[in-house]
Amino acid sequence: MSEIQTIVPPPPVQTPTPAPAEKVASTQSPEAYSKKVRSLLHQLTSKIPKNVVGIERHIAISELMEEISSNFSHIQQALRQQMEYFLMRMVEMNASDIDMGGYGGQGHVWYRIYGEKKPDKTLETYSYDEMSMLIQSLLVAQQRSTLNVKRNLDFSYTIPRDDTMYRFRANAYYDLEHLALNMRFINSTIYPYNKLKFHPTVSKIFNLTYDKSGLILVTGITGSGKTTTLDSIIDMNNHSVHGHIFIIASPIEYVHKSDKCIVRHREVGRDTGSFKEGAIQCLRQDPDIIVIGEMRDPDTILTAIEMTDSGHKVFSTLHTCSAVESIDRILGEMDPLEKERTRMRLADVLKVIVSQKLVPSLDGERILVKEVLVCNPSVRAAIKNNNIGEIYQMIHENTDMGMITLEQDLKRLFLQKKITLETAMNFANNKRRLLQLINMK
Repeated sequence: MSEIQTIVPPPPVQTPTPAPAEKVASTQSPEAYSKKVRSLLHQLTSKIPKNVVGIERHIAISELMEEISSNFSHIQQALRQQMEYFLMRMVEMNASDIDMGGYGGQGHVWYRIYGEKKPDKTLETYSYDEMSMLIQSLLVAQQRSTLNVKRNLDFSYTIPRDDTMYRFRANAYYDLEHLALNMRFINSTIYPYNKLKFHPTVSKIFNLTYDKSGLILVTGITGSGKTTTLDSIIDMNNHSVHGHIFIIASPIEYVHKSDKCIVRHREVGRDTGSFKEGAIQCLRQDPDIIVIGEMRDPDTILTAIEMTDSGHKVFSTLHTCSAVESIDRILGEMDPLEKERTRMRLADVLKVIVSQKLVPSLDGERILVKEVLVCNPSVRAAIKNNNIGEIYQMIHENTDMGMITLEQDLKRLFLQKKITLETAMNFANNKRRLLQLINMK
């Protein structure tokens, strides 16, 4: 390692003011520095024998990074500085995600801007090994070990700039035996709750002041804004009622500052072993609201229901596209012997399901569209009697209670000239029903 040239990192890249992508001016970027880092990466990766392949090659890169971390910290600092430049460029471009590495990345750095993911052709391209080394520069020894064993790692990363902490949610994984990375920018400001435009009946259910218990789910596909909505609801409670909020997530994204509530943040893998362990542990810590980042498996689902049974208010998320699908997913995850018991318990504790999507708007950005189910006595009876197929019509007919189907909300946005008919059709769960609604108008 002694022959590796020394690179002194330049001053940190100045944080740009976020602006629409098409209005971003070309800022002065450390291009010369990037070339030096590229040269350094080439020297480092050339030390790994060509006959070492597959996971053994990534283990060799991990061992090299351990040596760098212990004896050549300025080199790791240089690699991290380059990664932080990519991440702050993401803020500048108003991108939601960055992707790099793996076979699919083809050596480019990719950004998702207003829903479209494209490679940034103005940046250098990197080999598989160089990408792996850049990605691993963000990790500590324990994280590298976990990644090599499980082939997947969730983590968070923070860049301090002046008085602002820029946080990113990250997932490292393998793509055809090459290390890849996705990182999502966590907005440092909470989306205002009142802009979500929930019905007053629904807002009261969300608020600990009016409703002390129950299971509330926010569902949608990846990138649909579930976490943003959930954080807005938690922020509303934090500023309006005295209580104790526990957030268990993998990883922790937005960090809430305690106001009227004490807000605890427990990251899976760092502060607790699993969602289930964290949830069970927090029952002994006097919580009022428990947030489970995601109900990923039957154990976590049952734990969430049990905590709600014990009189707590529980929020969580699912990767589903509608309220009916969410109920089906929960019951479908259960062992056949447990399904009927779970059905009865779910009917008793479930309060609200919000299923949402982000759709392209006519102003070139994205707009929230949502389906809202409020569990009234009719809905509870439908769940208990296994008549889940009837619930969609119940949502459609109970708008006065704050319920709305996805198709009704798409129709509203279309009539307000915020989205096109084509967009409405593309994002509808029930396209035939949407056409019927629009023809009625």
